[in-house]
Amino acid sequence: MATGWLSRALWLSALAAVAALAGGAQGQPLSPGFYNATCPALQAVVRRGVARAVRREPRMGASILRLFFHDCFVNGCDASVLLDDVPGNFTGEKNAGPNANSLRGYEVIDAIKAQIEASCNATVSCADILALAARDAVNLVSSVWSLCLWLLFFPNKSRTPSTEQQSRGMQLGGPSWTVPLGRRDARNASASAANTNLPPPDAGLPTLLSMFRAKGLDARDLTALSGAHTVGRARCAVFRSHIYNDTAADAAFAAGLRASVCPAAGGDGNLAPLEPGAPDAFDNGYFRDLVARRVLLRSDQALYGAGNGTTDALVRAYAANGTAFAADFAAAMVRLGGLAPAAGSGGEVRLNCRRVN
Repeated sequence: MATGWLSRALWLSALAAVAALAGGAQGQPLSPGFYNATCPALQAVVRRGVARAVRREPRMGASILRLFFHDCFVNGCDASVLLDDVPGNFTGEKNAGPNANSLRGYEVIDAIKAQIEASCNATVSCADILALAARDAVNLVSSVWSLCLWLLFFPNKSRTPSTEQQSRGMQLGGPSWTVPLGRRDARNASASAANTNLPPPDAGLPTLLSMFRAKGLDARDLTALSGAHTVGRARCAVFRSHIYNDTAADAAFAAGLRASVCPAAGGDGNLAPLEPGAPDAFDNGYFRDLVARRVLLRSDQALYGAGNGTTDALVRAYAANGTAFAADFAAAMVRLGGLAPAAGSGGEVRLNCRRVN
């Protein structure tokens, strides 16, 4: 498997080079080496910041990944999702319907940005920090899970796994990819744009395919990126309709959730894992759950069994082959990260990710 990862890593590097043709907010091409001369420690600082956050709370890896998706799917990857509302100027994305009381991880990006500003003032965009953090979150979620398994099965060991052992564990878990850099930060944000562009949790497959197609993403991208739901949690209010009303859900699975987590009324904020078997490990368990019809969201179950041969085949393939899923997920993340703001929208390098300069 390690050899397979090496060959796939080379392929993903080539894909990143193609994706780098996508421009930043001012039309400049993205490049993995954009900050090599101006902020050489950038990637190490971001990775340390994400690692601290995920060690403190493993769920945070999924939260940072979701934050990146919700940024890019609304007017491109420009860190607009990080902006606080400005009364009299704009109502931003944080309090839009899909994001309010739901998106998390802002403080993690703030902490990383502060460290970067201390050494590379006014150089690195918040959008690029978020793109790197999402990549590291996927990779490090599996590292934390591997460490938990080590402590479970080897409780008497006098030390934790070596750096080399932990690295091997990460390579066999969540994938990594080369992140093209050079994005600019938006100077405004729009709650209405977030409400319009973000796929709702009760969306059917035609709606999902249409929304992804509008971003230049296809059925493979949709299916692979949906695999991000192999980590994280969802609120009862988001999945109640699916477990009470949809015959597509496994009956015993739905009944268990109704009894333990999500009553017919009340308990809106109660959380359930999106992938119960290993909610903090980035693997292909989500796709096995899809085949078994044991997923929380209607929009997830829509990928399988709705009569679309393409997504059905992809779900079965990913359920059977975690390496294939990881490779396609990494490739889709590079394409997602290439979504650029509209031409002429300008941009800046914010000094504080929560407000414009």
